[in-house]
Amino acid sequence: MNPTEFRSVEEQLAYLKKGTAEIIREEELKAKLAKSLKTGKPLRAKLGVDPTAPDIHMGHTVVIRKLKHFQDLGHTAVFLIGDFTALVGDPTGQSETRPPLSREQVAVNAQTYLDQLFKILDREKTEVRYNSEWLDKLTSYDIVRLCAKYRVARMLEREDFHKRLKEQQPISMHELLYPLIVAYDSVVLEADVELGATEQKFNLLMGREIQREYGQESQVCMTMPILVGLDGQRKMSKSLGNYVGITEPPNEMFGKMMSIPDALMWSYWELVTDRSPSEIAAMKKEVASGTVHPMDVKMRLAQEVIAGFHGADAARKAAENFQRIFRDRQAPEEAPVKKVSLDGKKKLTALLVDLQLVASKSEAIRLIEQGGVEIDGTRVDDARKDIDLSQAGEFLLRAGKKKFLRIVVE
Repeated sequence: MNPTEFRSVEEQLAYLKKGTAEIIREEELKAKLAKSLKTGKPLRAKLGVDPTAPDIHMGHTVVIRKLKHFQDLGHTAVFLIGDFTALVGDPTGQSETRPPLSREQVAVNAQTYLDQLFKILDREKTEVRYNSEWLDKLTSYDIVRLCAKYRVARMLEREDFHKRLKEQQPISMHELLYPLIVAYDSVVLEADVELGATEQKFNLLMGREIQREYGQESQVCMTMPILVGLDGQRKMSKSLGNYVGITEPPNEMFGKMMSIPDALMWSYWELVTDRSPSEIAAMKKEVASGTVHPMDVKMRLAQEVIAGFHGADAARKAAENFQRIFRDRQAPEEAPVKKVSLDGKKKLTALLVDLQLVASKSEAIRLIEQGGVEIDGTRVDDARKDIDLSQAGEFLLRAGKKKFLRIVVE
């Protein structure tokens, strides 16, 4: 690549620093960028992922997007599938030894992961590697030589190991090998930069040391913050139910994005979009001055994020659908249809329970009294209301803010 194709060191550094938690060390990154600019040789930015689960949610995309930023600047994005290390199991944050996966499970997860990954990275410009390529070939001598380059006492300073020792929880030998093995990946790949979440800092720093031991220049470590979930309090996680899956339908993604607290949306702008710090600062200023409503900025965020995964047209339709349902209080274009049998008169409360729109009759009464039930756009105030199901026909029923059903009586 011609050196003139790279932006200036200052421009690159500003773009790469956006949203980062820590850069170890920033002056080294600046020097590497300057050398790259002078020689025209792209930096090798590495991100390693063990495919222990098949699906990616938005929290996972934070560090992937930072890899994209290196790619945007003309550097080489190296995405490493840890198909060997997934068999070992990363001990990071674990209070007990985790069971290794089978090769078959890892292979299936890796393919699904890659299919989702290229919604963010440029497939043609991404160097995808599998660490089984070299780790499967290590001899016993190679492994002993690698282990000789680090001390057990240093390894046991690691927070999760230290905690487990203190609590007399077991630590398996293969877990002690894990950080050394992922550090060796950086040696093989000749990484200039390695990316990871803040909780991966120990592994990334290990890479710096092991590269030096093998006579290489140490990689720069860049850690990214943990994305807070939809509840505004805890790490985004499927198990906590506060996540946005990147393969979820656009309407579902849009609704979830709009549920995040207003104050939290700025970290989303920073971590899950490619907007520059100056653009984000300008939007903040507009909201603070009252020029723009926070909901409008949040809708812009949701539309921008969804466009990246589903395309601009799908994102626009999701925004229009949200506008219709939640701001204009109209039914979605494709409200689910539910058929009910001819049945004379029936209490509305009983119908809401039968349709599983509420869990109980008391909840139905409470929802009606709070003004949360509408029939064909008209609010129902009487919890004793009867619904006439004696004749064929249809009507639109809304229960709460989000639940719409088109009821067909036949």
